[in-house]
Amino acid sequence: MDPTLHQKQGINHLKRVLAYAPMVAENGRAQVHLTQEDWFVVADTLFRMHTPKEMLPPEIQEYRLTNENRTIELVTPDLVIEVEMF
Repeated sequence: MDPTLHQKQGINHLKRVLAYAPMVAENGRAQVHLTQEDWFVVADTLFRMHTPKEMLPPEIQEYRLTNENRTIELVTPDLVIEVEMF
């Protein structure tokens, strides 16, 4: 399956979140903010478009919505990353 343009954008945003998160991490957790538009692209990629796990960055072990569906939580081997809108 080839990713759609929307999925490619979501995957690119995820890669950028993963690269940035270690710079703001404290005690194994990081909070990263995206614009509303970028957050929804990531949410669509993860939760609405049924993107195969093989297409996502390999560091992502688990992901879920938290905080009444306002936060995307990514679990990696080193960090738990909370992705929120600003």
